[in-house]
Amino acid sequence: MNLPVNFRAWRKMTYLILKNIVLGPILNLLFRPWVRGSENVPRKGGVVLASNHLSFVDSIFLPLKVKRPVTFLAKSDYFTGKGFKGAVIRWFFKSTGQLPIDRSGGKASEDSLNTGLGVLERELVLGIYPEGTRSPDGKLYRGRTGIARMILEAQVPVVPVAMIDTEKVQPLGAKYPKIHRVGVKFGQPLDFSRFAGMEGERVVLRSVTDQIVYRIRELSGQRYEDVYASTIRNRMARLED
Repeated sequence: MNLPVNFRAWRKMTYLILKNIVLGPILNLLFRPWVRGSENVPRKGGVVLASNHLSFVDSIFLPLKVKRPVTFLAKSDYFTGKGFKGAVIRWFFKSTGQLPIDRSGGKASEDSLNTGLGVLERELVLGIYPEGTRSPDGKLYRGRTGIARMILEAQVPVVPVAMIDTEKVQPLGAKYPKIHRVGVKFGQPLDFSRFAGMEGERVVLRSVTDQIVYRIRELSGQRYEDVYASTIRNRMARLED
């Protein structure tokens, strides 16, 4: 997704105002987020922040503790909501530099990959949730290999990230957040340059993805399940019907 330079500048300014003047101070006061290892995020150049995903608020607290602006690839549903609530969510995601992606698979997956690569080519910070969706029960689930393909094609480092206790602020399905202290842990950057040119090899993509998820697990201390989170969520949804 190529955006006009003027629009990108406006969006960056809005992002910084929200983070440093409007929302950031309030969030820091109420939730008192703690951070470990922020020095592991490179000060310049393209980089991927690969995080576990416990809550909707992960995309708020993670960039709050990174000095550089962070762009997330957010599901397109956040940009198409109706009514006042939908308009507020759409404005927030656009203002904070989030980019809509279609998760339906096929060509949509290719488009999502290209959108992420575009961010990294501009030497920016890209936030990704390897699990592909929020954890339904606080466990860490199998990673999707799209992150590995993106890293190998862009030839950028990846910093593993663990969000701590964000599910206690806003659990899956909750309408409103609760006040609870949260934490963010940044691990040391991972270098997969030894696999350059092998982004078409499924075994390599799976190995790289598993290594990233393993490092996230070390940071978060979560119990790991070798199944996709979306599978568990679909299973839970069928039981509720």
